[in-house]
Amino acid sequence: MSVRYLISAEAGATKLVGVKLLARSILTAAVKALSPTEPVLNTDTEVSVLLTGDAEIRKLNSTYRGKDRATDVLSFTQDDPVLLGDIVVSVERATAQSDLYSVTFNAEFARLLVHGLLHLLGYDHVNGGRQAAKMKRTEAELMSALETEGQL
Repeated sequence: MSVRYLISAEAGATKLVGVKLLARSILTAAVKALSPTEPVLNTDTEVSVLLTGDAEIRKLNSTYRGKDRATDVLSFTQDDPVLLGDIVVSVERATAQSDLYSVTFNAEFARLLVHGLLHLLGYDHVNGGRQAAKMKRTEAELMSALETEGQL
């Protein structure tokens, strides 16, 4: 039983050294923390991650969500027993937001990956209410676990 990560980067999107390795490390720690409560993570499954820039994520956001603007992270669930889904992160947006929120790049990048992973697992915040509160709480717990493990 394992989660396999397929991490790719659009040309020029990863100017920061080790971003792909950082993504794998963050996801591995997040999956470890989530696996006791998320049975799907205890099976052989895959998560695909694309690291890109604002221009590409804007195209995807427009095509799949009808929102013609860049965003920080997108998640696409798959109707497949092996492939849990795809997470797309704008490294450009993560860098800008880390400055805006006065956090390290690693912390903001981790938050985006965790956020995307939670969406793949069915968590949602769009409609507010209990679902949004549960996602926010779980995201905070995972970020705390990542910090404790030295991932941030």
